[in-house]
Amino acid sequence: MLITIDQILDEEDLTRVRAEVAELVFVDGKATAGAHAKAVKNNQQATGTAAQTVVEFVQRALERHDVFAAAAQIKTFGPILISRYQVGQAYGLHVDNAFMAGVRADLSFTLFLNPPDTYDGGALCIEQAAGRQSIKLPAGSLVLYPTTTVHEVEAVTRGERLAIVGWIESRIVSAEAREAMFDLAQVRAHLAQMPQVDPLVRLTLQKAEANLMRLLSRF
Repeated sequence: MLITIDQILDEEDLTRVRAEVAELVFVDGKATAGAHAKAVKNNQQATGTAAQTVVEFVQRALERHDVFAAAAQIKTFGPILISRYQVGQAYGLHVDNAFMAGVRADLSFTLFLNPPDTYDGGALCIEQAAGRQSIKLPAGSLVLYPTTTVHEVEAVTRGERLAIVGWIESRIVSAEAREAMFDLAQVRAHLAQMPQVDPLVRLTLQKAEANLMRLLSRF
């Protein structure tokens, strides 16, 4: 399941993050690439304690977001990186490692930090059974997708692309089961806006969700 979430950072949080990112030190991104990805990775990544402060702030924002939490079923976060692509930089077709820093990488996300009209190129392109999908979202918006996919970041030809990328180990290993649980969460949220619905219906749905989570989760 691939989903996009608009404005996962509100304007105030986005302004704060961008201001802090502007002061960070960036180094060659190859340092965090897997053995096969190093050959095609050409970007920069933020380093230092100030970068870690930004990462922790963003992680808390993601954990609080109901749609993100329901879609990811977060068990734990893997690495979260602040990346920068300048003119001529790209990240060619690759597959991310299965494990990162001891965390099984089930899901990947990209949180875009600057508006798409401030740079050319730089789209995240994901290869799927239905074809290639090119993604370039407004600042503050995020795409969440399976780490199992082949993907790339196209070369930036003007301006600068700033994004925060990360990986998640999900409580639900099966992508199909995770999508089904997300669908149930969306139905529950919709029913919550319908006061005429019998409370027993809501309770039965909550029971089904809880029991399925027990069946599907791995801790």
